[in-house]
Amino acid sequence: MSATIKDIARKVGVAPSTVSRVLSGKSKYYTPETEKKVKQAVEELGYKKNQAAVELVKKQSNVIAAVVSSVKTNFAGEIIDGIQAEASKNGYNLIVVYSGSADTEEQKKALLTVIERPVMGVLLLSIALSEDNLKLLDESNTPYCFLSMGFDDDRPFVSSDDEIIGYTATKYLIEHGHRKIGLVGLDKYPYTGRLRTAGYTRALLENGITPKQSWLEYGDYSYVAGELAMKKFGKDTEITGVVAASDLTAIGILNQARNFGLRVPQDLSIISIDGTEMCKIVQPQLTSISQNFYEMGVIGVRQIEQRVKTLNKTFESQCLVPIKISERQSVFCIE
Repeated sequence: MSATIKDIARKVGVAPSTVSRVLSGKSKYYTPETEKKVKQAVEELGYKKNQAAVELVKKQSNVIAAVVSSVKTNFAGEIIDGIQAEASKNGYNLIVVYSGSADTEEQKKALLTVIERPVMGVLLLSIALSEDNLKLLDESNTPYCFLSMGFDDDRPFVSSDDEIIGYTATKYLIEHGHRKIGLVGLDKYPYTGRLRTAGYTRALLENGITPKQSWLEYGDYSYVAGELAMKKFGKDTEITGVVAASDLTAIGILNQARNFGLRVPQDLSIISIDGTEMCKIVQPQLTSISQNFYEMGVIGVRQIEQRVKTLNKTFESQCLVPIKISERQSVFCIE
């Protein structure tokens, strides 16, 4: 029985995909030392490249990988639905890998899982990679695009305008008479949280309201973040309106407010960011800044496809998807 790529990989101590790349001459993906070891193993094992192996590698090049944050949010499903629909329409396959959002080692493991394979491209769903992992992704020469988060530089992404999201949500509450407005559940430093906080602050200042540090409670966009923030605000909080970082965060605020005996929206108005189905299955239904996550997934696949077809040449790689206000029942107008 003739030797296989797996036999060579086992002998050299590398992934089969690395052997495939050496045999295909894709020199950007391995070191000269690795190439030397692989070619030596090929000679020693008497490996003969066959057409079936070539076709297998070619088939794998139609695979798009989605790396998803393991933080408990509820919008990733809508993005994946968009990715899956657009991928299927174009004959691409999809694999999904989960990663800790802020854990550097988990991020690295997830990235290596996909970039060590000859995937067509990688879509990263709302994951703020560490500098080392961003470098790892760049050096892999694998086409990629971030979804539901943006960057200050020229990295490819598809997202909503986060500064406008923070501004629009806050202004909506101000237009309904609120002047003591909380901001809950955002991460403090990455791009998304920073821009939404900037939009929130701008809306307050434009309307003659001086923001207080006590009105801000940072978090990780989760249900627990909303619950804990409301506990810190307390039953007798001066805040009359809250901008929640996500639908789950908003529900955490809502439930804890009820535990305090507060009425929503009469005692506390809540506007949520995201606008997923979660907004409709609670009472009162949540008014929201709604993002088109499905469209983000669709555009993300097109970004990868365009990157591949243009052989990594420059093209418009950053896209902002419009938002809208979905009015429901969780905001009360103060006379």
